[in-house]
Amino acid sequence: MKRRLLETDQIQCYAQEGQSIPCEASGQDASFEKRGHPSRRQRFRSSSHTVVDESTGAVWSRDANPAEYPLTWNEAIAFVADMRARQVHGYDDWQLPSRDLLFSLISHQNINPALPDDHPFDNVFTGYYWTVNSCSRLPDQAWYVHLGGGRVHRGMKHGSYMVWPVSPGDQKSVDSGTNGKARFTIVNDASVHDAHTDLIWSRDAEVTGHPLSWQAALSMVRELNRSQFGGCGDWRLPSIRELESLVDLSSHSPALTIGHPFVNVQDAYWSSTTSVYEPRYAWTLYSRDGIVGVGFKPGDDFFLWPVRNG
Repeated sequence: MKRRLLETDQIQCYAQEGQSIPCEASGQDASFEKRGHPSRRQRFRSSSHTVVDESTGAVWSRDANPAEYPLTWNEAIAFVADMRARQVHGYDDWQLPSRDLLFSLISHQNINPALPDDHPFDNVFTGYYWTVNSCSRLPDQAWYVHLGGGRVHRGMKHGSYMVWPVSPGDQKSVDSGTNGKARFTIVNDASVHDAHTDLIWSRDAEVTGHPLSWQAALSMVRELNRSQFGGCGDWRLPSIRELESLVDLSSHSPALTIGHPFVNVQDAYWSSTTSVYEPRYAWTLYSRDGIVGVGFKPGDDFFLWPVRNG
């Protein structure tokens, strides 16, 4: 099983008002070196009908719209089942992508479509695409991902959205029913290590005691580092990929692995990643179900959950 893609491809930093600014010492997503992001190497290997994503091992249909029209979730399940039966393009394991697998394709630097530079896919629709995952709290809904901007939301299964088949190979979702004690280890009273990502999170998911603006969250991380919070000085505001990596779709309220050791988990959190769709907004995680949305940067509406490298 390959690990999640934790780095975004964002290379620009933005002020709270939305204009571009220098990245140095900003604490934003793009200010940190992107050592492992696949955009730094050859990521996609394409043929006439399929594309291999070297970062996950998954094989995607090169045509991102083989059904041609939006389908309900059940119709989408039937569509990929027919592809399996006919062994389309030589594969007998076509399916709807898991949420984490479809999210792994999302670019946080590009929009319309929100896909990496020089991607090889055809017929990408800049709207919503189904995933195979149902919503744990609302099982009549399933997760979808917006290929125009990158939002991750849930919708009624009788709604109609696009279908992008994938042959997952040995790729397995990392958010399916793992015991919290196996995944998370308490490092000290202030810190928790995540074995799935090798990230260390603040055990207290409400370090400020109140919601704050995006810029205030970036400033508060600097204060935590000056005070050597948790005995360390390298805390940061997590990227949206790092925040999303905490989500366990088998749970809800919050959507964290059962048995997790965190305390004071709040409803919504800032990331350090700006939405390039509208740079006055930053990406956010809603912890009740695991929605990936955006928040207006000046608003005092979201919490800070610090992270550092393991």
